[in-house]
Amino acid sequence: MTNERVVTVEEKLTVSHTKVPVLGTPMMVGLMESVAKDLIQPLLPPGFTTVGFEVNIRHRAPAFLGAQIRIWTKVLEADGRKLLFEVRVTEGDKVIGEGLHRRTIIPV
Repeated sequence: MTNERVVTVEEKLTVSHTKVPVLGTPMMVGLMESVAKDLIQPLLPPGFTTVGFEVNIRHRAPAFLGAQIRIWTKVLEADGRKLLFEVRVTEGDKVIGEGLHRRTIIPV
């Protein structure tokens, strides 16, 4: 089971401490988490959601302001309430970031 989203790197997704505006690591992780949540949410019963509790990613390359990036996720494992996702961000064939993300199902 997979999910993906394509977004444009806007200023709000960049970091301010670099001289060149690039996709920030915290923003990239947030996008990865969001796409994983969106994948699983429709499968949950009413009154439940998921929250992230572990992220193990590498930010491998820059994505500059205006770049079109693809955020992709796949469920690798479901163990009770705990879910493991593979996550990846690409710009064309270039891997921007990749890794693993864990979420757990909780009542709202």
